[in-house]
Amino acid sequence: MLKTLLSWAAHRHGRLAGLYRRVCRPDGYQWARWLARHGGLHAMGHDCFIVPNVTITDPAFLRLGDNVRLTGCTLFGHDGSVNMINRAYGLRLDRVGKIDIGSDVFIGHGAIVLPGVTIGSRVLIGAGAVVARDVPSNSVLVGSPARRICSLDELAARFSSETRDLPWADTIANRDASFDPALEPALRAQRVAHFFGTRT
Repeated sequence: MLKTLLSWAAHRHGRLAGLYRRVCRPDGYQWARWLARHGGLHAMGHDCFIVPNVTITDPAFLRLGDNVRLTGCTLFGHDGSVNMINRAYGLRLDRVGKIDIGSDVFIGHGAIVLPGVTIGSRVLIGAGAVVARDVPSNSVLVGSPARRICSLDELAARFSSETRDLPWADTIANRDASFDPALEPALRAQRVAHFFGTRT
């Protein structure tokens, strides 16, 4: 009952968001819906997935396309060092920038996107990458600073080939979507048996 009430208050009125996150533990789809309505983002497309531990410092400067997946990353819309420089030098500086993310983009855990960056569509940014420059569409980036290692088309082809060779490839082929709750227990058991054998 409490979870239902908290979820209703958070989604309907934008209230009790912190308590909603702690008690209800919304999934990435639920949190993205909350952000789209109450998070102050410039714009968000459809079918986005944003894990609640994502940090968005300046939501008004963030635009997301469709099918954007954010997992534990940080998106900076400003350069906080200017506050120190302003005080040290008696200046009045400002360093802010938009982050504009296209459609079909995944940004991995611990990745950092700096202000003023435009990320094209069909992009994968690996965990821990630091993105300080614009990213062209159909790219896979890793590292710090982030560097392009291949196109997303090439990565998808490689993953498809590898998936066909998995012992549980038939189970994957029978899923209704990327996640199928009915098949997950059997899939987990197949993976564990393959990784560790049948002994515990």
